[in-house]
Amino acid sequence: MEYTLSNGERLTIEPMAVEDLDWVAALEQDTFSLPWSKEAFFDEIGLPDRLFVVAKLHANGQAVGVGYSGMFLSFEEGDITNVAVSPKVRGQGIGYHMLNSQMEMAKERGADCFTLEVRVSNEGAIHLYEKLGFEGVGVRRNFYEKPVEDALIMWKR
Repeated sequence: MEYTLSNGERLTIEPMAVEDLDWVAALEQDTFSLPWSKEAFFDEIGLPDRLFVVAKLHANGQAVGVGYSGMFLSFEEGDITNVAVSPKVRGQGIGYHMLNSQMEMAKERGADCFTLEVRVSNEGAIHLYEKLGFEGVGVRRNFYEKPVEDALIMWKR
């Protein structure tokens, strides 16, 4: 899927491929306190019940990876697992377009509702998910480590 951002840059959302794994793993390391390894992403992207996507900005004939999101599919449900956007480009709608595209791809595979957990202190992410139609429905106590923190459970039905 392709979008034009407000600054005129072209953004594409596409399935994650092996050639994306180096920059995806680097962004994962920079974003999360307990990051997945490159090998973990490699193992996931080949499974039929997984849907991992990347966001790339295009300029001057170059495509630069700036975000990714993972999802586990189970029957009609999509469980969003990892979401990261490079801090250099946050606030431009990349996360919104990436997740919206991923959910559309999941709908084509039979999903009609989506869930995720987010740190209760991550107000920016919670706002993004609410903008996408997610609602908070509960809390998982001490879900996260490093630091220990509760997770807000969100659903989009």
